[in-house]
Amino acid sequence: MISLKKLAIRGTIWTILNYGTAQVIRFASNLILTRLLIPEYFGLITVVHTLRIGLELFSDLGIAQSIINSKRGDEPAFLNTAWTLQAIRGLLVWIFCLLITFPVAKFYNDDRLLWLIPIIGLYSVFDGFTSTSIHTLHRRMDLGKLTVYEILLNVFAQSTLIIMAWLSRNLFFIATTAVISAIYKMVGSTWLIRGYSNRFGWDRDAVQEILSFGRWMFIASALMFLAEQADRLILGKLLSFQFLGIYTVAYTLASIPREIIKQLSYKVIFPTISNQADLARSSLRAKILPKRRLMLMGFAVLLAALVAVGDLIIAVLYDKRYADAVWMMPILCSGIWFSLLFYTISPALLAIGKPLYAAQSNLARFVMISVGLPLAFFRFGILGAIIVIAFSDLPLYLVNLYGLWREKLSCIVQDIQSTAFFLVVLALFLIIRNLLGFGFPIN
Repeated sequence: MISLKKLAIRGTIWTILNYGTAQVIRFASNLILTRLLIPEYFGLITVVHTLRIGLELFSDLGIAQSIINSKRGDEPAFLNTAWTLQAIRGLLVWIFCLLITFPVAKFYNDDRLLWLIPIIGLYSVFDGFTSTSIHTLHRRMDLGKLTVYEILLNVFAQSTLIIMAWLSRNLFFIATTAVISAIYKMVGSTWLIRGYSNRFGWDRDAVQEILSFGRWMFIASALMFLAEQADRLILGKLLSFQFLGIYTVAYTLASIPREIIKQLSYKVIFPTISNQADLARSSLRAKILPKRRLMLMGFAVLLAALVAVGDLIIAVLYDKRYADAVWMMPILCSGIWFSLLFYTISPALLAIGKPLYAAQSNLARFVMISVGLPLAFFRFGILGAIIVIAFSDLPLYLVNLYGLWREKLSCIVQDIQSTAFFLVVLALFLIIRNLLGFGFPIN
């Protein structure tokens, strides 16, 4: 038997390799697409995908987390019941997409949304039939095979998108690539584990367990959507779709450290802690903090480097239509540190069966975005709005910190030390940049 520590290390390596490869593919694809398509298309597609993801999160039953965390997570009856619930949910998400199509098109005053939302919404239908083998591999922390699958899936999806954009710069054909990518995912997942298959099934005990665990996951996921995606929906109303597309470019690049740690949080940290959740809180905390310190130090260097040179990267790689993304980049990067503090420890609360704290944390972030963003925009313009978005993870982190304290998993001393290290490294990088004649990223 491979030890849990070795599985965690191996899983971390595979996750970083997977995410790194995905970002290279996505970044290369993005550079090509920004030359083939106008920024307005990016804004429109961003709004529609945000709405679809929102409906999925508002209907989240915590199926993946239940399979990973449950003692019955390897039983065929449990897995088939989970797959059945997943398929039903996918169909319901598409029906809700149809229901909101007209009101959303009216709200944004754009008739193209009348057909964009139903088409892209079909992604959820096909995704609902994706095999639960993906979650089983996460449960086993067998991430090598999963990494190869996700890289190939990413290559096929992005290649299809580029080909569609090159052959026809029509928004309809661009939208259909979302459905095609869902079909790739559904078909490919059936080959991940030999002899593994799903069929419709209904086990009452399994349903009760999934819904019981998913009750708070539903609330947490719904609030996570509001917390993480509300900025795009609000900016889409306050600004033009063209400017939203420019913002999306800056935000995507700035969020690279956050997305890496989110992947590690779900694929490695959560399964690892779940396997040790029965330990006394003091013992569990003692096992988590040393490994977390190493992760924070590594990400502190990565984030500091991105704050220092991110604007230069955008200025070099993107044309003048995306000039506004240059000044947004360092501001958006600066607040990512609170995300890193949050995602490196929040899985502990989920692993011990306390998803309520995740819901409360996401609610705090949503309140800051929904109230602070419009107020800042009308008072200080787009600059104020970007600053609010950049530091919107601060309330998320503070509420989570309170939950950790209550559950005797506090990490405040480590967070203070890690933050001091990050600020020192950032100051060093900024001094070097200035000495090299590039000035400071925020002018």
